Amino acid sequence: MNIEIRSLLPVLLAVLSSTVLPAETKPFDQTTLEALQAANKPVLIDVYADWCPTCKQQEPILSELLARPEFKDYTVLRVNFDSQKAVRRALGVAQQSTFIVYRGKREVARSTGDTNKDSIAATLRKALS
Repeated sequence: MNIEIRSLLPVLLAVLSSTVLPAETKPFDQTTLEALQAANKPVLIDVYADWCPTCKQQEPILSELLARPEFKDYTVLRVNFDSQKAVRRALGVAQQSTFIVYRGKREVARSTGDTNKDSIAATLRKALS
């Protein structure tokens, strides 16, 4: 059966327009954080280390949660635990696998070492209310 591509175009466009894109993840940058805060956007700062087993457990959980429509407005700023020591000090972070949640300029939640999907979701929701 030979179907013309033009006949599939409306269906393809409908599917693509209904797809929710996951929250954007970027390397931490102070200017980006300040712009997101000024816009009163929800921000997750993810302090991550490549060698950290807890961070590796958190990664797929966080990816799954951030793909949900309720978290679509989030931007994730990732801090490299090993190479961004000045940023860690400024944020008051002593350990990798730390999440810091902001709504605007206000820190609304912080957790370290959490690998429970429900409690991570609850932490993210604190910036949405």
